[in-house]
Amino acid sequence: MGVLSVRRNVIAWVLASVLLAACSSEEGGPGVYSARGIVEDVDVERAQVLIDHEDVLGLMPAMTMNFAVPDEEVLEGLARGQVIEFAVRFTGRSYEVESFEVVGEAPYDAGWRRLGDALVRTNPAPAFSLIDQSGETVTNEDFADRTLLVDFVYTECPGPCPIQTTSLVALQKTLPEDVRDRIHFLSFSLDPEVDRPEVLEAYAAERGADLARWSFLTGEAEILAPLVRKWGIGSLRQPDGTIDHTLILFAVKGGRVMERYTLEDTRNGALLDALVMLAKMPTQSPPDSAPVLESPPADAHPASDHSEHAGHHGS
Repeated sequence: MGVLSVRRNVIAWVLASVLLAACSSEEGGPGVYSARGIVEDVDVERAQVLIDHEDVLGLMPAMTMNFAVPDEEVLEGLARGQVIEFAVRFTGRSYEVESFEVVGEAPYDAGWRRLGDALVRTNPAPAFSLIDQSGETVTNEDFADRTLLVDFVYTECPGPCPIQTTSLVALQKTLPEDVRDRIHFLSFSLDPEVDRPEVLEAYAAERGADLARWSFLTGEAEILAPLVRKWGIGSLRQPDGTIDHTLILFAVKGGRVMERYTLEDTRNGALLDALVMLAKMPTQSPPDSAPVLESPPADAHPASDHSEHAGHHGS
């Protein structure tokens, strides 16, 4: 082949590449596209919606992402757990939901459960076998019929842990009589070498915890450390011996983490309302039309997934 022929082939290849690139950029350019997905969360304050969507033809592959919702009426109609077909406008800078139609409900076998009138995406609560404040071995199976409130503390904590425990004691005392025996609190130790059963018992007694409905749990460090991580709790021991850790509370029902709360929710009534609601609800089973699927392993989905309320505080 001559030099001229080679040059012609190279030029043709370059032109084809440029045209292909132009077509590709045009394909994903500004405009309105049709999409389908599941509403994961709605942020009214920021006028945004988090959607786990399928491929958007000509725009983007399947993913979970935030979309702006500039129309207030559209935003008000969105709710977690809706399966929607929606029109998304790409402005060249942002992606906006212009309109939508609810076409279904998020599937049970993907972890979605009812919490009152709302749907929430849940994860399996990590299984455990530990020792409580009386030295007895307890497992998650011992509380299978209870609504659980889970938190993480350590007895030498100089501030946040005692404040959190005291707030939960106050919450425990406000539980209505008709659901009190159906709700159990679990406090996992972040410092098991110090927090032996008798130490936990003294810590609980000093703050007035009702130990008939509250278990303070400890065990071997090599067992508790990975368990804490499965819950998605970050902790870091400082040079002075204190432990920085995530302050978050988990509401559990039927072996599933139903929702996450902060200490503020113990004061504004949100956590009390949720616990009472969960205690009165029967444990949910798969709908008749859905296949019964085994739950994924406890460590397959950390309990902290999508935890927008989690705060990280020094202790």
